[in-house]
Amino acid sequence: MNDLTPLFDEKFLHKIDRLSLVVKKRRSGQLKGERRSTKRGTSVEFADYRNYTKGDDLRRVDWNIYARLERPFVKLFEEEEDLSVHLLIDASRSMDWPANVLAGQVRRAPTNKWVYARRVAAALSYIALGSGDRLSITLLQEPPVAPTPPRFGPTRSKAQTLPLLRFLAAQTADGATNLNRALREYALQARRAGLLILISDLFSPAGYEEGLTTLLARGYEGLLLHILAPTEANPTLVGDLKLVDVESGQTQQVTIDAAMLNLYRRRLAAWQNEINRWCGGRGMTYVPVTTDLPFDQLILSHLRQRGMIK
Repeated sequence: MNDLTPLFDEKFLHKIDRLSLVVKKRRSGQLKGERRSTKRGTSVEFADYRNYTKGDDLRRVDWNIYARLERPFVKLFEEEEDLSVHLLIDASRSMDWPANVLAGQVRRAPTNKWVYARRVAAALSYIALGSGDRLSITLLQEPPVAPTPPRFGPTRSKAQTLPLLRFLAAQTADGATNLNRALREYALQARRAGLLILISDLFSPAGYEEGLTTLLARGYEGLLLHILAPTEANPTLVGDLKLVDVESGQTQQVTIDAAMLNLYRRRLAAWQNEINRWCGGRGMTYVPVTTDLPFDQLILSHLRQRGMIK
């Protein structure tokens, strides 16, 4: 599993094992699940049964039913509901940055966005599976890199943890992604709205607003994780440079001095403030992060403080 295996040590698993993703909207799922909506009451009245799935809490099994039917069923209560979690990962080439070139080989730097994005996705997916949520993962990647977007799920239960890790470990970031088009197409194809988590650097010339608007209009509740490398958020290179767009291959000669770096930082801050205002005006949570922040702090501290995890 290469660069994903260090994530899932036993200590970290214990920390996230009892966590769950939080939604604000009340939803009526097709199947009852273990999701507790923040809009529901505190009633614990019995509501229904569903078939036992490997990984379910054995304390929920109705052993009297099992003794009569010799089949395990899990008890569900009135405040619980099934949640669909849609995790979308920008898999364009700009996400696979920075990279070190040594002896003709490209090796990912410790702050590589693609490694970071998949680690965060793996942790959030594990939390979703542990809560009995219905998880779908889709890579936003366009032809000719991928004839169809690589997908995992929809699926439920912790029994899917290893297949999930294998899926994420096998994926690569390449080509360009039109976020607006990819998000619109996903909105038209996905059947059940739910919690939408988009992980991207947002380096898409076509923008993202129209695609996210389409998803939100169809009932999705959104979290946007805006991932940048430290060298993108706070560059330090100065002098006469040749910049190369890793997706389009276009080049540009520039001269960078201290004044230019200050202007860059101000414009980046203005861009992120604009994204934050856009998301806030539509009930979407915006979380900017640089990859020098340990991903476990993002999960256990930042997202919990923002009310996305409890």
